[in-house]
Amino acid sequence: MATVELRFSAQPEHVRTARLVAAAVARRARVDEAVLDEVRLAVGEACSRAVGLHRSHGVTAPVRVLLTEEEKSFSIEVGDEVPAPGGSSGSGAGKHGAGPGDDHEDDDGRDQMGLAVISGLVDDVEVTTSGQGGVIRMSWPTNPGHDRVMTR
Repeated sequence: MATVELRFSAQPEHVRTARLVAAAVARRARVDEAVLDEVRLAVGEACSRAVGLHRSHGVTAPVRVLLTEEEKSFSIEVGDEVPAPGGSSGSGAGKHGAGPGDDHEDDDGRDQMGLAVISGLVDDVEVTTSGQGGVIRMSWPTNPGHDRVMTR
């Protein structure tokens, strides 16, 4: 199991870098080429959400992204350090995104819109929040037996 960890300050301009790194690592993990755009878009939404939460709550800690290649899947976790109100924890799993325990919403609902976009892009999504922050975990199948042909 290979893991790449990326941490960046909560600045919108760093989201593009996270998208590029995610796509490169996904390609290396042998995620289907047809899915790479979805990986980029989902990571962009998740990172933008984390950046927005950090900025709106005055959190100075970096946004963290873990990219993990396993035998038959590739997963990405985007974490923020904005605690759920009251330190409660909740989770939502599956294609429909966040469940009722996800209290990580900003004032105008942009957070829920971002989660809806991610859920539309990724079949396997899990959103969790706790007193330490929130995590969006997304995963895609890989083609471990598929060797890439390099051309010049």
